[in-house]
Amino acid sequence: MVSKKVLVLSASPRKGGNSDLLCDQFMLGAEEAGHQAEKIFLRDKEINYCMACDSCQMNGGICDQDDDMAEVLDKMIAADVIVLATPVYFYTMNAQMKTLIDRTYSRYAAIQNKDFYFITTAAVRNKQALERTIEGFRGFNSVLSGANEKGIIYGTGAWKIGDIKGTKAMDQAYEMGKMV
Repeated sequence: MVSKKVLVLSASPRKGGNSDLLCDQFMLGAEEAGHQAEKIFLRDKEINYCMACDSCQMNGGICDQDDDMAEVLDKMIAADVIVLATPVYFYTMNAQMKTLIDRTYSRYAAIQNKDFYFITTAAVRNKQALERTIEGFRGFNSVLSGANEKGIIYGTGAWKIGDIKGTKAMDQAYEMGKMV
């Protein structure tokens, strides 16, 4: 087995929040299977909104904004596997995740041939309520060359920090990590 680079992008605004706990389970499984896993906690990064100035398209993919996005984007391009994890707010991904996706514009064409896993959490118990978020992730993947959706974890019924513990989603996250 070849060791893969797994990049987990956690958009939870709460350290130890439910989607973040699922990220940790995914990473545990991936690491136990012999892969390298790194988690970027988006709340700890300065990632500004895309200004739609298009200067990056005239500057060889270099954004004019001086923030942490270039570092995150380099890691996305270098990864073999990318995990997009977000709590669901008003039936879609949160602002941190959407801002990250928008800011890939400068070099999205270089995010090629990646396996993707999606982790979503919500207070609602109905996984269909999370489908708009999944469709948002799929919209992003649809513009990436060779993007391969490998799995989805629906963490439903999780409102307060820790509600996800002991659920089927925790086991699924661990098992998906192992199967990377």
